[in-house]
Amino acid sequence: MAPDSPAVPAAPAFAVRLLAWHRLAGRHDLPWQRPRTPYRVWLSEIMLQQTQVATVIPYFERFTARFADLPGLAAAPLDEVLHLWTGLGYYARARNLHRAAQQVCHQHGGQLPADLDALSALPGIGRSTAGAILAQAYGQRQPILDGNVKRVLCRHRAVPGWPGETAVQKQLWQIADALTPSTQAADYTQAIMDLGALVCTRARPRCADCPVSTDCLARAAGSVADFPQSRPKRQLPQRRACLLLLRREDGSVLLERRPPAGVWGGLWSLPQYEGDQDALVDWCQRQYGLLPGAVRAGEDFVHTFSHFRLHITPLECPVTQASAVLDAPERLWYNPIKPPRLGLAAPVRRLLAV
Repeated sequence: MAPDSPAVPAAPAFAVRLLAWHRLAGRHDLPWQRPRTPYRVWLSEIMLQQTQVATVIPYFERFTARFADLPGLAAAPLDEVLHLWTGLGYYARARNLHRAAQQVCHQHGGQLPADLDALSALPGIGRSTAGAILAQAYGQRQPILDGNVKRVLCRHRAVPGWPGETAVQKQLWQIADALTPSTQAADYTQAIMDLGALVCTRARPRCADCPVSTDCLARAAGSVADFPQSRPKRQLPQRRACLLLLRREDGSVLLERRPPAGVWGGLWSLPQYEGDQDALVDWCQRQYGLLPGAVRAGEDFVHTFSHFRLHITPLECPVTQASAVLDAPERLWYNPIKPPRLGLAAPVRRLLAV
């Protein structure tokens, strides 16, 4: 368990320095800041979870060009939402965003709630995300604790332990709350996130440019690189699977939608086969009513998830209909020349582009 937190500098002293720095060196022209509406702030915060700003910006701009407001997002088909999210990863965020938009329309009259409990009750919104939305969209004094802020506070207060541990996280929330000023909530929230993203970076932090470095305990001890402490090492399990490109003479390929929960939940994927290749023909006939011709294996590649690595063997299979593909709303023939707007798993998009 982490020890009690060292004395925290007075909130005004910390916040005043940080806000003065932010006025001069912070980010003021991010697309969700022009205009800064609750919907746009919420969307940006969900997209920014575990994803860098530079990656998010083009997705955010495409997304808001199609879904200008929350009711428009709620009314959209999930497939279109996932299509615009394709490539951004962590697709549960997109599914939760869509569900949350529908709940807001049904339960809150289409207006994102300005209450911490009501906001946190929506799918995909945790305590820190809710705090960031309320601070930036509604000007409320709410502490936040995203990855950048954790790094800043761990170094500034020399907090030992991995930030994912419950005791360490509790300590960081206490520090975050103590440092958050009672005014200028939106600016302060953006400022501390910017400090972590631009100055107090994971590698090669620019301590000489940091507005709060004079009382940073890690810098004083010459141990900035030791904070925050890393997650304990763990060996990722290895799995193997074949992805089938069941291709008709017209070039179209069979896709099927993944179940809502689990890997690639709700996305469209190539059929996944884990049996012996000798049994593939019978399996395709039983499963889809298709008769594969000569099977050609493509080059293996690895797709890494947060909790395992998947070794993928693509199998190109020209097919003729033995009877008929079983009719199902969760299957379709995908034409790469005129592709429909679907959410595709990243390895599937890669294979379809070859």
